[in-house]
Amino acid sequence: MVIDDPIFPGGKTMTYVNGADGTKLYVEDAGDGAPVVFVSSAWLGTRMWEFQVPAVVAAGHRAVTYDRRGHGRSDRPWDGYDYDTLADDLAAILGELDLSGVTLVSQSMGAGEVVRYLTRHGSARVAGIVLIAPLTPLPMWLPDNPQGIPLEVFEAEDRLRAADRPGWMTASATGFFGDDHPEVSVSDAMRRWMIDQCLDVSARATSQVARAVFTTDFRAELPTVDLPALVLHGERDVQAPIDLCGRRTAELLPDARLRTYPDAAHGLFITHAAALNADLLGFLSRRVAAGAAEGSVRAS
Repeated sequence: MVIDDPIFPGGKTMTYVNGADGTKLYVEDAGDGAPVVFVSSAWLGTRMWEFQVPAVVAAGHRAVTYDRRGHGRSDRPWDGYDYDTLADDLAAILGELDLSGVTLVSQSMGAGEVVRYLTRHGSARVAGIVLIAPLTPLPMWLPDNPQGIPLEVFEAEDRLRAADRPGWMTASATGFFGDDHPEVSVSDAMRRWMIDQCLDVSARATSQVARAVFTTDFRAELPTVDLPALVLHGERDVQAPIDLCGRRTAELLPDARLRTYPDAAHGLFITHAAALNADLLGFLSRRVAAGAAEGSVRAS
């Protein structure tokens, strides 16, 4: 279905794509040009990119967003919240839309899906990656990962979340936005809007994706990603501490640039949208220029 939208010349297409096991995944597609596929944070979906998609389309790119299984307007199966299946869902979308020269842009949990997609399906369709507040390489404590968080801490939080999801999400919002800092401010309405999106997820998916994020180890996979990468991370992020996640992810990637935001927390795609969009668009323009240069060399 195509809807008229004054923000997106030519309209915006809304459709469903069959995922890895036939799960129907809700997809939105707007704009023309080099494709940018957004892979969302846990508990969020297409709506979270409200400040990024218009900027990307206005800059001459094609923007594709989707709701992960169990989230938003996609099907809600009982299983399939492991990274292999989620990466296969992403592969199904790229294949169904026949996308190439893609920049994969992810937030939080989505970084793991991007990395697992590349190590599982290869990089033939992808030109570069942007990881915003990634939760890679591994949040969980292990003897060789002493900075990590003990499993029993996660288990306790998972029980609290299961007992009162609305209460838990509401209590977590201050840390997510980092708006206890004088330089950061969000309205009560914005806070409620984001909480409502997080609650528009099945209870099963809420718990299962959190467990996948916490326990999956990407330390061996990140060094094999042979693509230009941009890592964007807030220095006040409590959900994905920068020294545990963002800096280590950038260090493990062979071709990565790390850009940090001193007063930003996990929700920097909202609180620091203007700066983040400028960094994102700069990366996209460099990827388009690199692609054009490669095409010129091949033509000659």
